[in-house]
Amino acid sequence: MPPTGAAPPRATDNRRVRGAGAADTDAPQASWRDGDGGRLLVVSGAWTTARLSTIERLRRGREPAATAIDIGGVTALDANGGLMLLALAGVDQTPADGQGGDIAVHGGDDRRRDLLQTLMTAAAAECGRKPRSGGFLGMVETTGRATINALKEARDLVGFIGLVTIAIGRTILQPRRLRMTALVSHIERTGLDAMPIVGLLGFLIGVVLAYQGADQLRQFGAEIFTVNLVGVGVLREMGILLTAIIVAGRSGSAFTAEIGAMTINEEVDAIRTLGLDPVDMLVVPRMLALMITLPLLTFFANMMGLTGGAVMALLTLDISIDQYIRQLESAVTITTFLVGMVKAPVFAAMIAMIGCFQGLRVGRSAAAVGRSTTTSVVEGVFVVILLDALFSVLFSILGV
Repeated sequence: MPPTGAAPPRATDNRRVRGAGAADTDAPQASWRDGDGGRLLVVSGAWTTARLSTIERLRRGREPAATAIDIGGVTALDANGGLMLLALAGVDQTPADGQGGDIAVHGGDDRRRDLLQTLMTAAAAECGRKPRSGGFLGMVETTGRATINALKEARDLVGFIGLVTIAIGRTILQPRRLRMTALVSHIERTGLDAMPIVGLLGFLIGVVLAYQGADQLRQFGAEIFTVNLVGVGVLREMGILLTAIIVAGRSGSAFTAEIGAMTINEEVDAIRTLGLDPVDMLVVPRMLALMITLPLLTFFANMMGLTGGAVMALLTLDISIDQYIRQLESAVTITTFLVGMVKAPVFAAMIAMIGCFQGLRVGRSAAAVGRSTTTSVVEGVFVVILLDALFSVLFSILGV
């Protein structure tokens, strides 16, 4: 780019375009001149947002792209006016047109020249982007880009899991590193505060399983086995899966939003400046709290699901509570109960780590917090369902 602030090329002719009447001394004006160094655009007046309608009339008579701009006569300039000025000069024309590119800026003060240089850099970057392909090729390109991004994020998440594992190992060896106040606070927020929604949905799931099961088993005169269906389904799969999904949407997103807000406010940087580890301060208490509360919430959801099944069996099948309990004792064993409960700490650890991971890598804007929160919920639910499928395969192989 030619140096800024230098003298403009020598002019040989002059064509002036006025954006307003002569009485308006601040009206934007532009003239093109043929100089020794190429095409020169000379502008004057106020190039601001308030003058956009006048500037737009100037653009209608735009000539070929300029190689230099003289802003010595400009009385006011803002970002919108600068963008329109660059468009008038031809900066918005792509290299494919054979025009556009870097333009020297002469005259004016340093602040206005710096503003135009910044806008030119942004415009050049925008023009340099490769346009996306359409149709099938565009779909393949988008799929490939998304796959690469997902693999990179999975790699970063695995590294974060290793970092958290090391932090937990340090906490076990040095228990005083654990922040008990934060741990108790997170137990209350992720456990006690979540009981109403978990209990309600657990009860309704039990009702739905009993109703749908009875509707099908009635065709074979085996309504009593509805109790078996509810007991095995709730204790083995539905209780833990439903609770984990609720916690991923409720607590996982809260972890991302809280830590993301701290990242934007530079509180995480302040923690590092004080010589403290953000993983010890922010991640470990949340993960341990969720690993304590999710098994308890799962047990509560199981009991509410069995209660919902009992209510529906009593109302629709005329099965008394005594009959329901006796049939339940013959249908389920302690193994059935433990198969569901053993998944809870694993699900809790992954939900907490994903939520904290997304919070720590959030960008520097409020919109970035929203995107990371959405990603946290989606990844948390996906990982929970994936792990549940893997547990099912493992238990099938083990014959449990």
